[in-house]
Amino acid sequence: MAELRSVRKGTRVTGGERDVMQTELRDRYLSGASIRTLAESTGRSYGFVRTLLTESGVVLRGRGGPNRRRRS
Repeated sequence: MAELRSVRKGTRVTGGERDVMQTELRDRYLSGASIRTLAESTGRSYGFVRTLLTESGVVLRGRGGPNRRRRS
């Protein structure tokens, strides 16, 4: 896949540009990329990427890794 276009952090992303970014992020996420990886590749925050994914109707995956349990 082609490299995602990086947008300077803090810059508003609106209109058609937001729609394009949303589609690209959704496709990558559904192909298995993590939110953190997408955030790094776009230069945006985790929260921004997560917001775009939820706005596009994506059902987010649960956290991976082992469960943490209290020691008795």
